[in-house]
Amino acid sequence: MKKSKNPFFKRRINNPERLESDPHLAPYLGVLSERRRRADELEKRLAGGGTLADFSCAHEYFGLHRKGKKWVFREWAPSAEKIILTGDFSKWQDDERFRLRPIGNGVWEGVFPIDTLRHGMHYLMRVFWNGGSGTRIPAYARRVVQNRASGMFSAQIWAPDEKYIFRHSVPQRSQPLIYEAHIGMAQEDGKVGTFREFKEKILPAIAEKKYNTIQLMALMEHPYYGSFGYHVANFFALSSRFGTPEEFKELVDEAHRLGLRVIMDLVHSHAVRNEREGISALDGCRETYFYAGERGEHSVWDSLCFDYGKIPVLHFLLSNCRFWLDEYNIDGFRFDGVTSMLY
Repeated sequence: MKKSKNPFFKRRINNPERLESDPHLAPYLGVLSERRRRADELEKRLAGGGTLADFSCAHEYFGLHRKGKKWVFREWAPSAEKIILTGDFSKWQDDERFRLRPIGNGVWEGVFPIDTLRHGMHYLMRVFWNGGSGTRIPAYARRVVQNRASGMFSAQIWAPDEKYIFRHSVPQRSQPLIYEAHIGMAQEDGKVGTFREFKEKILPAIAEKKYNTIQLMALMEHPYYGSFGYHVANFFALSSRFGTPEEFKELVDEAHRLGLRVIMDLVHSHAVRNEREGISALDGCRETYFYAGERGEHSVWDSLCFDYGKIPVLHFLLSNCRFWLDEYNIDGFRFDGVTSMLY
């Protein structure tokens, strides 16, 4: 497990003096203190003697990883009865060579020779459960792309030979002056903008206006562009409609060179109800990641609400935080829909 260099998990929002000095919060000090106490207890239980950063590394275990002379794939799917990886490598057929095996606690694993899979290939899971089956995108997929001809989404193996090396250090913290932006809608042209266009055309203008922080919307993969990126389907996948992971890393690096810190909108308040594209009914059971019944239905947003009482769900979401910090060197988050998460 890699140690996180980002201080996000070390910062604590725990300032009783500030709470007591705010007259608007005074009537709620008891409730806020109780929430803090329960949060501290949960953190200790999750960390198990370590830290939240240690706990938040599910993305290093689950998903598809190249390990020496082999590929290792794992998925948490407790209601599944059989899972087979299918893709370019199997001509999209159910090939028993790519069948996963259960290894306990709802986890499925497959180990494949290094020459059977390669960078750029597309894949899905064929999941079988009691009474049915379906194709699914892995929950920890790091790249998801849409087929222009069919409109269907699939995971894509993203393991280039050369890893991007960040060249510029993060600017020093200061009172933030934030510029909010949407990569695809930042251009004057009537098209979806790209990471490279944003880096070349928009970043210099933001820096020139003396902003010191940019807040980027819609970075997580979402099937419906009209949702502005707030109906997330694939939480570990950068939206491929804007470009490649390396192109986004170049954008972050250039922002840091210009003295801009980068934060992203992180949507953990809900998820798309799409089963083919998202994690709803990933293993045939809608409640794997989400609350059961009406509590799991967000009627206003037409989406599903995460079950924050499940340890594997917290493992998924906290690891998602660490992933974006470590993989893309971003500097923090603006959490969307916090009131929905609380109430």
